[in-house]
Amino acid sequence: MLKYKNYIGVVQFDDEAMIFHGDVIGIRDVVTFRGVTPEEIKKEFEISVDGYLDWCEELGQKPEKPFSGNIHLRLRPELHAMLSAEAKIQGVSLNNYINNTLQRAVG
Repeated sequence: MLKYKNYIGVVQFDDEAMIFHGDVIGIRDVVTFRGVTPEEIKKEFEISVDGYLDWCEELGQKPEKPFSGNIHLRLRPELHAMLSAEAKIQGVSLNNYINNTLQRAVG
């Protein structure tokens, strides 16, 4: 995973073509990049993000902001109740409880 100017790029390696290729995630616009070495893929990611921002400016439109931090979940009512109860026991809001739990899950 690469990070630059609050944008995130995910990279995969194509062992047949022997190249890295990646996509900027968290936005609807398509921004891709590729390279042969880890250093090159990082540089190309940054060039692609800068190119995307320049392109948006040329068009006079605001670039999409990656990941607003808002997600909408559909939970089973029983799970919702259990999470709410656990948050109450720990003395935090349900939002903070879920946020903390997810943060621990991904490190």
